[in-house]
Amino acid sequence: MMSSFLEFDTVVKNGIIVTASDQVPCDIGIKDGVIKVLAHDLPVGPSTTVIDAEGGYVTPGGVDSHVHIAQSGAGKRARSADDWTSATRSAIAGGTTSVIAFAAQSRGTSMNAAVDEYHKLATGAALCDYGFHVIVTDPTEEQMKIELPKLVERGITSVKIYMTYPALRLSDGQILDMLCSARRTGVTTMIHCENSDVIDWMSKSLAERGMTEPWHHGTSRPNIVESEATNRAIALAELMDAPMLIVHVSDPSATRTIRKAQTRLLPIYAETCPQYLLLSGDKMRAPGFEGAMCVCSPPLRDDPRDKERIWDGLRNGTFTVYSSDHAPTNYFDERGKQLGMTLNPKNNPQGDFRTIPNGLPGVETRIPLLWSEGVLKGRISPQRFVELSSTNAAKLYGMYPRKGTIQPGSDADLVIWRPAEARQPYTISNDKLHHSVDYTPYEGLEIADWPRFTILRGKVAYDGGANTVVLSAGEGKFLERGKSTLPGPRNQWLSEWRPDEV
Repeated sequence: MMSSFLEFDTVVKNGIIVTASDQVPCDIGIKDGVIKVLAHDLPVGPSTTVIDAEGGYVTPGGVDSHVHIAQSGAGKRARSADDWTSATRSAIAGGTTSVIAFAAQSRGTSMNAAVDEYHKLATGAALCDYGFHVIVTDPTEEQMKIELPKLVERGITSVKIYMTYPALRLSDGQILDMLCSARRTGVTTMIHCENSDVIDWMSKSLAERGMTEPWHHGTSRPNIVESEATNRAIALAELMDAPMLIVHVSDPSATRTIRKAQTRLLPIYAETCPQYLLLSGDKMRAPGFEGAMCVCSPPLRDDPRDKERIWDGLRNGTFTVYSSDHAPTNYFDERGKQLGMTLNPKNNPQGDFRTIPNGLPGVETRIPLLWSEGVLKGRISPQRFVELSSTNAAKLYGMYPRKGTIQPGSDADLVIWRPAEARQPYTISNDKLHHSVDYTPYEGLEIADWPRFTILRGKVAYDGGANTVVLSAGEGKFLERGKSTLPGPRNQWLSEWRPDEV
């Protein structure tokens, strides 16, 4: 008689299972949303659902650890095109089963109050599993000593800080306060590295010359703006002996600086995004005001060699994670990209880059782009794909091994891809996507594959044949996260100074 242990709810058969370290053909036995067994020829009971992978690869559900959902921008004038339902529906359709979004603290308010507000937005609305980072804009003593430990107790173990944007940026001293407190509490610090003073100076000078077209967003932020800030951020992290993730890296010089720090065994981690692998600055030179669609920070780079150097960083391990930085605003919206036309003091017929909301949509296209352009074109291995798109984010942000891998005890979050003989070219178009944004920067790009199925906790969530998400709002669960399992502080110091807890 078959034991209850082997009476699976679902069995995935005939797949090639890929993790960050291995790939092996075997079946996956799932019970109560959790992987129970990896084995050959698993038994199937009368009530078991069988999913035939048809010889295709099966990878862990994607973990997108950098998404902006229902978050205002541009001084709160701009509005997000996506709410929690549309953004997470889009994530599922692209093979992402877990996202970590941002709860933004306003200056003079509590970080935990920000989290409360974002819980209200996400609860009952999300389709995939989710967590929060907190954007820290006001690291006062009370926030660092009282509120930050409370965040950790609530399962929020990461923060993001900015070196630019007037409403968000911290001084170097405030960054040190944040890093010191993060080290004490075991929190991971993410940082946006651009030199704010240079951006402000360049933007003012360009405006005085009437150079405010969308592509001058890039002019105001040459590569050195990112590389200088990256070097400074790493120096501050080394001074505090604190781990740090540098987000959305686009510049080869910054990449080399990160690599050099890593070779000295500093706990410095790095993230890049598909736009810095596949798009160029000429996107901002589209006719009329259309270049506004591709205004993001750091900007898309003009030199095609820059993209190749970012691919090199994916291959050689410099980049720890690959995220979308999904930041959705509609193009045809007076509170979207059109702000660059309405808030246009120079009356430039092509708008003013200074008031264009920054960011691109990309949570749905992230995974298929890396699979097609990375794995299927031979740039990276399937194992490296898993590491970049899922496993490392789960480790860095305290979700591993519940998320980010395929092994007994892990949530049954899976992506099933088509075998080579069944693949057909797939052209990305906005009308196929599931977000609420009115454009995609990848319109017309032909790729080699798209997820056949996405599975969330053992349940088919997306059917690629019908291009249909079959989950309902509210099925996503909040992820209470632990601390990072990647290397942390080294207890090596640059002077006689030590933090209080050492």
